[in-house]
Amino acid sequence: MSTPTSPPQAERPRGGLSAWAQATPFTLVFVLFLVLPLVLVAIVSFWRATDYELIPAFTAQNYIEVFNGCGSTSELCVTLKTYLSTLKFCFLVWLITLVIGFVVAYFLAFHVRSVGAQTLLFILCTIPFWTSNVIRMISWVPLLGRNGVVNQALIGANVIETPIEWLLFSDFSVVLAFVHLYTMFMIVPIFNSMMRIDRALLEAARDNGATGWQTVWNVIVPLCRTGIVIGSIFVITIVMGDFVTIGVMGGQQIASVGKIIQVQTSYLQFPMAAANAVILLIVTLMMIWGLTKLVDIRKEL
Repeated sequence: MSTPTSPPQAERPRGGLSAWAQATPFTLVFVLFLVLPLVLVAIVSFWRATDYELIPAFTAQNYIEVFNGCGSTSELCVTLKTYLSTLKFCFLVWLITLVIGFVVAYFLAFHVRSVGAQTLLFILCTIPFWTSNVIRMISWVPLLGRNGVVNQALIGANVIETPIEWLLFSDFSVVLAFVHLYTMFMIVPIFNSMMRIDRALLEAARDNGATGWQTVWNVIVPLCRTGIVIGSIFVITIVMGDFVTIGVMGGQQIASVGKIIQVQTSYLQFPMAAANAVILLIVTLMMIWGLTKLVDIRKEL
């Protein structure tokens, strides 16, 4: 009885070489545009700087100055207050975009039966992305300003007597702009996960007496974990490093880590900015790591 023979030894290296050749271009792009810039930022974070030059000498002074004053008093230092402010915006935007994104995706996936209608509604959702983020942010100013449309309408309807000050250049306007800009990043992955759900599971849940809310919570939400985690990663990474939205909608009065880095680079304090960027990157990666522990994204995809 003959036994199966292994492939010829000469063919194995060719398969391995072909795989390496195919992976090389993507590896080079990954190294040149992601790994190398991050390594350079980390290196610069240990340099010293004067008013006139950068000194490539290893020192941890930049990281010490970032946390200068932390722990010496009972009050929080500036760095911790800034991170708490950034995390506050991140959490609020994540929560609101998650709720809106889930509701919109649920409507498109389970209530819009026609593929053509789903496509049309998706195009309508993406139309705002055809314009600049800055233009979309500025469009809120004539609506929310002291003499804006909202205040004038409320005054005209005798709802308020004086304009509402906190509608613009406040935490409210920053969160509103974030939600307006980035909700789509939550809708798309959740909708993609919902479209993969076998409709027979929903029928089985209803046949077993499950209510609509029970079906959503016990069937749809667990099967959408991958989309929720991916959308959360998108929103969290963008909001954590954003400085344009906070600067424009906060009236340059609200602090964030991204804003501090932008100010430091504008004053040519590159080592300090790099140190803050490394710390921000570590904090963001820890948050992403926590999310990836909820679901194995590679296995689900």
